[in-house]
Amino acid sequence: MKLAIVLSTQPAQFNAVAFKGDLEANIAKIAAWGYDGVELAIRDPRLVDGDALAALVQRYDLSVPAIGTGQAWGEEGLSFPDPDPAVRQAAIERVKSHIPLAARFDAVIIIGLLRGIVKPGVSQEQAMAWVVEALQECSAAAAPAGVRLALEPINRYETTLINTVRQGLDLIERVGAANFGLLLDTFHMNIEEPDMEESIRLAGDRIFHFHVADSNRWHPGAGHLDFASLLGTLFETGYEGFVSGEFMPEPDADTAAQRAIRFLRAIERELAPHAPQD
Repeated sequence: MKLAIVLSTQPAQFNAVAFKGDLEANIAKIAAWGYDGVELAIRDPRLVDGDALAALVQRYDLSVPAIGTGQAWGEEGLSFPDPDPAVRQAAIERVKSHIPLAARFDAVIIIGLLRGIVKPGVSQEQAMAWVVEALQECSAAAAPAGVRLALEPINRYETTLINTVRQGLDLIERVGAANFGLLLDTFHMNIEEPDMEESIRLAGDRIFHFHVADSNRWHPGAGHLDFASLLGTLFETGYEGFVSGEFMPEPDADTAAQRAIRFLRAIERELAPHAPQD
C-alpha cells in the first residue's frame, strides 16, 4: 500500500491540511516516518519553484501522487460556478496552470472546493452547467500532457454541488472525458454514503485518488470507521494508486501523521496479500 500525506507548499487556512510551514523540514519528517509520497496542496503554481520542489522530493525519495487546488477557493475565492465570468475563467486558468507540474510528477490534479458553491441568484442547474463546462475545458487541456483530474464528492455542509459518488459518476458522464474521474474521501463518504463499501465498488476504475480521515476528521484510527473493510474493498476494485491522509492536525500534526502510518501499516498487514505492495 502506497501511503501519502497532504503537505501545503504555502501558508493556508484549511485546517485539514496536516503540514504547513518549513517545506524541507516537513518533507524530511514525512519520509523518515515511512510515507511513500506527499500530496501537495498548491494555491498558485506560479509561486512554486518546480525545479527546487522536484529536487527536494527526489532527495527524500518521495512521490507526488496528487496536487490539491482547494486553496484557490479558500484563500482567493476562485470557483467554477461564480456568477462573475472573470472569476469563473480565473478558476479554469488556475487549474490549467497546474498541468505542467502535475505532468512532471505524474500527479492527479484534485478538484475539491474549487468546484464552488451555489451562490445567491444562481440556480443549481446553472451552477452545474458552469461546473461541467469548466471541467470539460480543463480536462481537454490536461489530456495532451497525460494528466488526470479527480473531483472529490464533498459533504452537503460544505457544498450542494456533487456530494455523493453516484452524483460524481453522473458528472463524469456529462463531462465525457477519459482523464476525468473521482477522488473518494472517507470523511465525506461517512456523511453522505449509505453504504461506503458499495459506493467504492460503484466508483470502481473511476477512482483516481483516495483520501483517508476518520469519522471525526482526525487521523485513521481515531474514530469509528472500519478501514480494513474500506481499504479491502478499494483494493478489490483493482485500485493501485496512493492512499493519502488528509486529516486534522490533532492532537498535533506530527503525532497525527505518525499514528496514521502505524495504523495504516497494520491494516496493510491485515489485508495482505490483497493490498498493492510498495
